[in-house]
Amino acid sequence: MSPIEPTVFYYLKIVIRKRKNTVAFVNLKKKEVQVKIVYYGPGRGGKTSNLEFIYNRIRHQMKNDLVTIKTHGDRTLFFDFLPLNIGTIKGYSIRTQLYTVPGQVKYNATRRLVLRGVDGVVFVADSMTVRREKNIASLKNLEENLAAYQKDLYKIPLVLQYNKRDLGKKGVPLLSVEDLENDLNAKLKAPSFAASAMTGHAVATTLKKAIQITMVSLKRTLM
Repeated sequence: MSPIEPTVFYYLKIVIRKRKNTVAFVNLKKKEVQVKIVYYGPGRGGKTSNLEFIYNRIRHQMKNDLVTIKTHGDRTLFFDFLPLNIGTIKGYSIRTQLYTVPGQVKYNATRRLVLRGVDGVVFVADSMTVRREKNIASLKNLEENLAAYQKDLYKIPLVLQYNKRDLGKKGVPLLSVEDLENDLNAKLKAPSFAASAMTGHAVATTLKKAIQITMVSLKRTLM
């Protein structure tokens, strides 16, 4: 654990203290089901850019802020909001909590803590050819960290996003979508989207799909 990580741990433990390794947190007083979706993936793959784009699009609807916890060269972000027109679960409205994890290997303990009580995952893969092995290693790391909470990568609601597709126009060598599918999704068969978090292409689509499949899963569990 790096010197700065205990501070991050303390703050995240306060934020996640209500979360248990079971189903979504139900707030009886507010009649809300709190759905936690975590953006996971290799460092500098676009997780932060995804959340920043989403937050900037909906911030006029929100009362709370985007919270950033900085580590050396990496960040953990989170915020929550009430998405409109997505239905209810047993008459309870849905409050969606979005988190990112630090991508660097040295912050694995923080990544695992952020996954506590997770209901759904968006795996943000980096489309750059030079990041191929990082993508594969990060997906394997996600599987291992989920297993620490008795959660199965093949059963948890999961969406794959192939980010940075816009860089192809700038001459940056990119993996084809077919190669990314073969590397990461051949067995999972999860919904996947080619995207650009910098331009916003397919960012909202990715999130909508993640919320949709997570709600379907929770309805089966809670009803």
